Amino acid sequence: MFLKHGHVKVVGYTDSDWAGKGDKKRLTSGYFTFVGGNLVTWRSKKLKVVSLLSAYAEYQAMEGFYEVLWL
Repeated sequence: MFLKHGHVKVVGYTDSDWAGKGDKKRLTSGYFTFVGGNLVTWRSKKLKVVSLLSAYAEYQAMEGFYEVLWL
């Protein structure tokens, strides 16, 4: 149920991080967006393979940015 908050601002939050211990570390990333104070989209993802590329972590975080641009 959407509530009326008196504005139609689009706000997004995104984060990516390494999770786990030792050789079991995995990249975890996610984002969520609000329109007018209401949650409208979200996504979280944990890679199944070990990736040491920080560029890929940044790419995952950018998905949230593009979601905000689309909205």
